[in-house]
Amino acid sequence: MTLRSIAGTPLSGEQTAYLDGLFAGLRNRGLTFGDVAPNPAAAPAAPSLDDLIPEERIKRELHPLDAYPLLLQHAAANQAPDKENSFRFKWQGLFYLTPNKEAFMARLRIPGGQLHAFQLRELAAIADQLTSGYVQITTRANLQLRLIQPRHTVEFVRRIQAIGLHTRGSGADNIRNLTCDPTSGVDPDELIETLPITQALGQLILNHREFYDLPRKFNIAFHGGGRIPTVEDTNDIGFKAVQVAAQAPASGSPSGMLVTEQVPAGAYFRCALGGATGHKAFARDLGVLIRPEEILEVTAALLRVYLAHGNRGDRKKARLKHLLDTWTLDQYLAETEKLLGRTLLRIPVGARWESAPVTTSVPAHPQVGVHAQKQPGLNWIGATVPVGQITAKQLRRLAEIADLYGSGEVRLTVWQNVVLPNIPDAYVETAKKALMKLGFDWRPSNLKSGFIACTGNSYCKFAGADTKGHALDLMHWLDRRVELDQPINVHITGCPNSCAQHYMGDLGLLGAKVKVGGETVEGYHIFVGGGFGDRQAVGRQLFTGVSIGQLKPTMERILKNYLVHRTPGESFQAFTARHDLRRLQELLGEEA
Repeated sequence: MTLRSIAGTPLSGEQTAYLDGLFAGLRNRGLTFGDVAPNPAAAPAAPSLDDLIPEERIKRELHPLDAYPLLLQHAAANQAPDKENSFRFKWQGLFYLTPNKEAFMARLRIPGGQLHAFQLRELAAIADQLTSGYVQITTRANLQLRLIQPRHTVEFVRRIQAIGLHTRGSGADNIRNLTCDPTSGVDPDELIETLPITQALGQLILNHREFYDLPRKFNIAFHGGGRIPTVEDTNDIGFKAVQVAAQAPASGSPSGMLVTEQVPAGAYFRCALGGATGHKAFARDLGVLIRPEEILEVTAALLRVYLAHGNRGDRKKARLKHLLDTWTLDQYLAETEKLLGRTLLRIPVGARWESAPVTTSVPAHPQVGVHAQKQPGLNWIGATVPVGQITAKQLRRLAEIADLYGSGEVRLTVWQNVVLPNIPDAYVETAKKALMKLGFDWRPSNLKSGFIACTGNSYCKFAGADTKGHALDLMHWLDRRVELDQPINVHITGCPNSCAQHYMGDLGLLGAKVKVGGETVEGYHIFVGGGFGDRQAVGRQLFTGVSIGQLKPTMERILKNYLVHRTPGESFQAFTARHDLRRLQELLGEEA
């Protein structure tokens, strides 16, 4: 196009001829204005390091993935890290425990929670030789090992990597352990096999440096329709499998089936964004259907939008949930589709969701018990691991049971328990006895199967109470005194970070310091009525500052009064939902 005016003023014939000749000469030399770099003065200046918050400054001065030489130096000198290197070493999965302990905790990356017997044996050896001698299952189907001396950190990381596991990016501003159905591939109810997808996404993250500099921590979960809940709606990104059909079967349809003629029949993922139960937020549906083969590409695009637009100036408002407090879901979807270069399939307007009939009886905790697989003659067994704590000796024996009676495989769950798949019918009874002898009960319990506890103040500087010790004590106390005919989830967490997700438990306990007779003691705030999935709800605070001395009788009164005042077959959550807090305090606080 010929230039005829500048700033609205017509050019003279002489000026026009000069510019035409200039542009022709440039074209003959193969140059265009597209080759010219932008004026540096016009580009926004990058903020100076002094303008950044400490965590972002540390990451800009030296990317934490490049801090491995520092780790080598600290190990050689058996040196404790300073505050800045403590932050950097979290990218290697190492967390310095000061002031609780002068040693490291290590968190692994185990996509989908899948482990093999040879890995369990080496983890047991590592636990004995380099750590405290035990491991803990986390609420992200993961493992943590504690009390690693600085001199042992490099050897620890090397041995973990030697068995095909990783610690890289398991803490700080990274994507945490990816979770999915622990019975993926063996569950008769699953719509999509999620373990291969989860492991493929784990590899994608591991090999993309950009995903190791998020504004804040990030959780991703998949639920392929299996029997064990993965609480995907509590994650920053939660994918849930749904079945699409042109019309509902005459005999009825499974829960969550989408009936529409506008979408090809088959299994898809729904996507929800912004879950963070510590902030009382569940993920919200994005309104799209995603084919399984699209998942990696779509997830990467969703992450890149957060990378570009998440808050890096205030860590208390840096989660994806906070970005979605200022953005609409449609805006986030539009930015994602820009990166994809195409639009995603929308859930059609007027589509019908078919649900299974609602029953008054809530099924027992499905993560525990003996269940037939979709492979004839095989079974999976879920066993309770009390508050997720396992000794090295138990790890070795668990590996032996998996080898002798199964396929040598163990799956971890977000409920802090283990699943052994591929047990032939002939070996089920023997495997059950072996697990019981190990201390892992395979029998579903409406009470004990639903206990979850975070690390607590034994090793975590944020926790206000000894959550694991109190959970074990409380669990045995209640089991002897209360008989429930409905399953209850009891989530015990030590601080508002809510690693054990107290807001989504039927009963949630949040650690606190309580004054008793002028003395400060450990205690808890008690929440009721939380739930997830089809029973999604944020728990309400029922009692404040219950001392540890009063916790057991208080919890006993709550459960016994629930049994007295409920309607026949009514779940605990349903009972609490139909009363305001004042009335609940009256009903549940009285002597039973």
